[in-house]
Amino acid sequence: MPPPPPAPDDGADRGPAVLHTLRCGGHADTGRVAAATGLTADEAESALIGLAIDGLVTRHPGPFPGWGLTDAGRAAHAERTARELEEAGVRDAVAAAFERFAVLNPELLDLCTAWQLRPVDGVPAVNDHGDPAYDARVLDRFADLHRRALPVCADLAAALPRFDRYRVRLTDALDHARAGATEYVADHTASFHTVWAELHEDLLATLGIPR
Repeated sequence: MPPPPPAPDDGADRGPAVLHTLRCGGHADTGRVAAATGLTADEAESALIGLAIDGLVTRHPGPFPGWGLTDAGRAAHAERTARELEEAGVRDAVAAAFERFAVLNPELLDLCTAWQLRPVDGVPAVNDHGDPAYDARVLDRFADLHRRALPVCADLAAALPRFDRYRVRLTDALDHARAGATEYVADHTASFHTVWAELHEDLLATLGIPR
């Protein structure tokens, strides 16, 4: 039996989503780019190659190979993001959501500290995750933070649909962590903490707020 024909190209320009992912997440391999954007590995690689041909991204070799923005890519992203925000007329909505996110952000940082350290005889010690009850309490607090962050994600997605990927990725990370894959709290490229940090960077980049 002959192999099935290749799927037709839908003509979608995936370059902007991939460029945006590298801007918000930094240096990343193809698999991480695919996971962040919701693309297949082949789609992500094709988009990355196209961006490299245009001089917007470059592939870094070495023991941890991956892709990153060039100076031209960073400038192109900033121009495109500013234009997207103004053309959609949603700056006020995104800024309002960012203010609500900023209220939650210190809590996320505190929870990551609580996950990495736990009190032993009243003294903070590295959490070896040998106390399931302690970990469960911290995960419950992550779940509560996630519940309160979801309306912020919803408002951002209503303003700019690309923000909905954060809702999906945060939910996936929390589900993995609560199912026992605890690296998805803060020690994985798709962890809750990593995705949260990318959302934070995305909001800063979208609104043109310097670090």
